[in-house]
Amino acid sequence: MAEKPILSAQSIRDFFRDLLARAIENQRAQVQPFTELYLVNLLHEFLASEALYVQSEDGTWQQKPLAFLLKEALDEAGPARLRLLRRLGDTSLFISGFFPDSLVRRSSLVDVDYYIAMGGRAYDAVARHAMERSLWEELADKFRLLVDLLNEVSERTLASNDAGLVRLYERWLKTGSDRLASLLVRQGVVPRRGFVQ
Repeated sequence: MAEKPILSAQSIRDFFRDLLARAIENQRAQVQPFTELYLVNLLHEFLASEALYVQSEDGTWQQKPLAFLLKEALDEAGPARLRLLRRLGDTSLFISGFFPDSLVRRSSLVDVDYYIAMGGRAYDAVARHAMERSLWEELADKFRLLVDLLNEVSERTLASNDAGLVRLYERWLKTGSDRLASLLVRQGVVPRRGFVQ
């Protein structure tokens, strides 16, 4: 008897669709339905490590720096350039939206604002050359809002386990976000600064 997979690709998409819809409602954001669908598909696509990492010559998997992705795009022309610019935008959106803590922990000059700027410009470049421009224009124009929406999706997934709650609490300590404080309270954690015994 063949075992049935616990999660199907559709159930994962539904999971992300639900979390994204809740984030959009919670933040009173306005995005087009095709942009919402694009974000759900982006989250699903980046579940596979190959979408974010490349295998180096020594066999290790590494994330390619955004500047390298941009150089590769500029070295190409036509559809190949647009495909690489889209990848640059997608990577920037996913990392800055779903894993902003990874940018804070790195000891480099690159931060979330760099990712937002690179991603927004990449989508803007795609919009200027695409036949159907409205999706790419919205991705470019609302990049920071989309990052905030993905932040909330990320936070809601972290709230499902103890280690994730600790990361959320640390994120709240750094940002003071009311949204994070509310999420922590709903999970039974009372956020407090400067606890004195």
